Amino acid sequence: MTNITEAPSAAGRPLTVLSEDEKMFQDAVRRFARERIAPHVRAMDDAGVFRKDLLHEMFDLGLMGIEIPEDYGGQGGDFFQAVLAVEALASVDPSAAVIVDVQNTIANNVIIRWGNDDQKRRYLPKLATEMVASFALSEAGSGSDAFALATRAEKRGENYAITGRKLWITNAAEAGLYLLFANANPAAGHRGITCFLVERHFPGFQVGKKEDKLGIRASSTCELILDDCIVPAANVLGDVGKGYKIAIETLNEGRIAIGAQMAGLAQGALDHAIAYAKQRQQFGKPIADFQGVQFTLAEMATQVEAARLLVYNAARLRVAGLPFITEAAMAKDFASQAAEETASRAVEIFGGVGFTKDYPVEKLYRDAKIGRIYEGTTNIQKLTIAKQILG
Repeated sequence: MTNITEAPSAAGRPLTVLSEDEKMFQDAVRRFARERIAPHVRAMDDAGVFRKDLLHEMFDLGLMGIEIPEDYGGQGGDFFQAVLAVEALASVDPSAAVIVDVQNTIANNVIIRWGNDDQKRRYLPKLATEMVASFALSEAGSGSDAFALATRAEKRGENYAITGRKLWITNAAEAGLYLLFANANPAAGHRGITCFLVERHFPGFQVGKKEDKLGIRASSTCELILDDCIVPAANVLGDVGKGYKIAIETLNEGRIAIGAQMAGLAQGALDHAIAYAKQRQQFGKPIADFQGVQFTLAEMATQVEAARLLVYNAARLRVAGLPFITEAAMAKDFASQAAEETASRAVEIFGGVGFTKDYPVEKLYRDAKIGRIYEGTTNIQKLTIAKQILG
């Protein structure tokens, strides 16, 4: 597996060789994940709740405002650093990774790119230091067909009244701000879809049922209920009717971070499997001495490395301002499959104990399944890739 080390310059640098700043940042996130998050992973998974003190620490470390400019209290970093953070956290707890992912590569990114000066001034400092954000697009009848929205927004003077129900919304339990999509002109179809900045305390808004999930259980997933929710017209993000474009372009970028989450998860599963294979004795020697186990570990390591290369390539293309839609879809598609297969093989290397909650690979196996579902299913990724390569 490639050794991630510092390079003297960017010229000709291999994808997985990091700059000094990138390496320092990655090391800091890995240390935080190992020292602060790891001891609580099982308890948070059992409870289905992410600890508030750890969430506060993620804000204090700047992990919730990586790309937010320093003028607004953020770290002034870039998209690739956000990807590194998601990957590093996922190797310890994919739930922590998805909280940071949605905050940075989705919510913050949308406001940085599409928000006006007033909206940036009002929200970015809070998002960098204290406020969790959520991206509210999905509904019961609009999953893969994300723009068959039933939620409606009606203009009333200087406000909009929004009515509808959102489902499967990540970070919803903790969020104070929701980037919520509703149709302000149903007659125009998807051209009426508009993005609204909805605060938790707005009248007519409430967080509903929290889902009891198979995996990433410490990351909240809830329904949102809007009953004539009053939202100021000043909280329209971008222009009325531009929500379709905002959502599509944001999800294209978000897929890279989901790929990073899955690559990190796969790396975590591989690390556990290697450590266990070295210490588990059978027939008088470590099972790592058996060729069958060696071949399995070699195949796992190859999948992890390939996933990382795809993710890093897509992320660096995005940072460079080059086309990346095909590469993003490939990264998410491959990394999600690699995570599921690697975690499954890790369980097998652990044997019977791997099937119990006393060992970490059982959780990673459950966490891996969502990678092929959210932010565009595996089939949606394949459709995107096919559309791009066929022109």
